[in-house]
Amino acid sequence: MGGSPVWDGTLSPDSFNTSAAALVKRWKEIEVDDSLPEWTWKPCSKLGVPSEVEGYLALERVYRSCGTSQEQIEEMKFDGAGDVAWVESSSDNVHVYDFHAVYSFSYKVPVLYFRGYHTSGQLLTLDEVKEGLPSHSQKVLSESKWTFITQEEHPHLSKPWLALHPCATSGWMKLLLEETEATDKEHSVQYLPAWLSVVGQAVGLKIPLELHSNS
Repeated sequence: MGGSPVWDGTLSPDSFNTSAAALVKRWKEIEVDDSLPEWTWKPCSKLGVPSEVEGYLALERVYRSCGTSQEQIEEMKFDGAGDVAWVESSSDNVHVYDFHAVYSFSYKVPVLYFRGYHTSGQLLTLDEVKEGLPSHSQKVLSESKWTFITQEEHPHLSKPWLALHPCATSGWMKLLLEETEATDKEHSVQYLPAWLSVVGQAVGLKIPLELHSNS
């Protein structure tokens, strides 16, 4: 009767922050593909002052080839000053993606927001985004008529971004982590790496196994 409550697969704001900090730290420790930048924590600003507790995770400027070799993409990345070194002849064949993990106070789970754009800065059309998704996600999109991925306002940037709908997240996260017999604190640390290992597949974002398996 008085046993511990069954974990429902959700995450508190504090636990989200704990898991985010653990993910940023772990990302720096493991061997990551050179094509991926680092996850960073972006604090939200209130009245121009960065919040100490509220923010989101960001993985930005992920380059993807659309008929361009990886070597060409490497040449296009950054020059010594940190500025984008565009190669105009190849820029149309490379898309750039930003990914943000944002806490949803409504669903009490993280939500993956993302956007894609050309190297010129022009946003990709929905058709271009769809073409860049893995085949299994394209199939789900066709069947769900875009309810699987929605376009909505980024809660911190107030601009339209694409998002993976979070309605089922708590359910599959409960299934994913309940077998680990972890404590609530351990669930907090493991949550975002485990979550990313699933949602990353939906958008073609390759997450190193080490991020989740040894977190």
